[in-house]
Amino acid sequence: METALYPPVKRFLEALGYAVKGEIGGCDLLGLKEGEPTIVVVCELKLAFNLELVLQGVDRAAAADEVWLAARLSPSGRGRERDARFRNLCRRLGFGLIGVTASGRVELLLSPAAPAPRRDPRRRSRLMDEHRRRRGDPMAGGGSRAPIMTVYRQQALACAAALEAGPRRPRDLKPLAPDAPKILARNVYGWFVRAERGVYALTDAGRAALLRWPQDPPAEAAE
Repeated sequence: METALYPPVKRFLEALGYAVKGEIGGCDLLGLKEGEPTIVVVCELKLAFNLELVLQGVDRAAAADEVWLAARLSPSGRGRERDARFRNLCRRLGFGLIGVTASGRVELLLSPAAPAPRRDPRRRSRLMDEHRRRRGDPMAGGGSRAPIMTVYRQQALACAAALEAGPRRPRDLKPLAPDAPKILARNVYGWFVRAERGVYALTDAGRAALLRWPQDPPAEAAE
């Protein structure tokens, strides 16, 4: 029962200087630290860390100076409390996390004073670059099984469409696909084969890809 979490969590908050009482105004625990001004802390209890616990914290945040979320630690060590995404969400919301073991020992998982995760400028730049370079909007959002039509795949298909007419040199394909030399050399999808030194041809896998993703007839590349 969630009530089994109450005593150890109460002791933890009391050690931080709060006078703690249970079930006040719908809050599992309410703590006060007298002063100018008085600090109000709310803690919600659940048997496991989950979205419902976070939503309760969001609801309580309007009336509290600090919000803590407490739950039983997963015996396997693979619970939501170990999920970096869950922790980052709580950090952004400014919530503290308390884990309670089966023996009643309390573990501080996240302080409400922990700074929010920083933005990743490299990841942000990669996302912007992919958006700007992708031709059109070839993928419906929300899918998980179909291969993603990335800029790389779009350029590889442009190379395949050009090679359907016969072997070409990488530099001949650059007007259609700026990364053609790297795409042909790496041959990630197995669509290309080196016909002779510096010349590439299309494989059966490449022809199958063009059947799956038909391309408009390519503009004639310069010889």
